[in-house]
Amino acid sequence: QGQLVESGGGSVQAGGSLRLACVFSKYTYIGDYLAWFRQAPGKQREGVAAIASYDLSTRYADDVKGRFSISRDDANHTLSLVMNNLKPDDTATYYCAAGQKFACWGLQSDQCDYWGQGTQVTVSS
Repeated sequence: QGQLVESGGGSVQAGGSLRLACVFSKYTYIGDYLAWFRQAPGKQREGVAAIASYDLSTRYADDVKGRFSISRDDANHTLSLVMNNLKPDDTATYYCAAGQKFACWGLQSDQCDYWGQGTQVTVSS
């Protein structure tokens, strides 16, 4: 549907950094909650980070705390994820998601309503 479009994936060595961006539609109301999820081959999709529009409160998965930072720029309709000190276990397809349910902010993927197409992140050792 094109409400969310990711960019910024790529290949990097362990310890390196990447910045992902997600442009969200200014014509469709996609909810107050934006989040990043990821899915590695053979694994279930898992939540990475989320942010609310009304107070910019954030939530992070335990294994990315202190390394990843989520932010949003509503004026430019952009969600960002800065990833530092990347590890090979961070290799996955990363998805931008949005929704109105608080559980989407809670990183429950089935509670988010809108999804991007995904962008690949590969971290080599």
